[in-house]
Amino acid sequence: MLYLIPTPIGNLEDTTFRAVRLIAELDYLLVEDSRVTRKLLNHFGIENKMVPFHAHNEHRQTPKILEDLKNGSDVGLLSDAGSPGISDPGFLLVRACRSEGLEVSVLPGASAVITAITGS
Repeated sequence: MLYLIPTPIGNLEDTTFRAVRLIAELDYLLVEDSRVTRKLLNHFGIENKMVPFHAHNEHRQTPKILEDLKNGSDVGLLSDAGSPGISDPGFLLVRACRSEGLEVSVLPGASAVITAITGS
């Protein structure tokens, strides 16, 4: 299954318990920038494989990821801050998963829009 995992917009402690658990348990993580994600993983003491997935390689990476998902891998897609697929990579991969009949699970979490609305 592909998991879309939001990451905090500011404070790493805003990460959900479920997100931390999945980040540690998944077969590998698709990340926009490994330097940014490394800070999150280090904060929670997590070691997991990170695979670059961003605007410059998502077309090239998607077929391999689909193959892994078809073979039973559980993969997490994390953006640098906020929810994958909003203003970050993810649309192409999610669309490909849907067209292949592969499951996608979206975790609730960080959203700049909701934060701005409630704070105003």
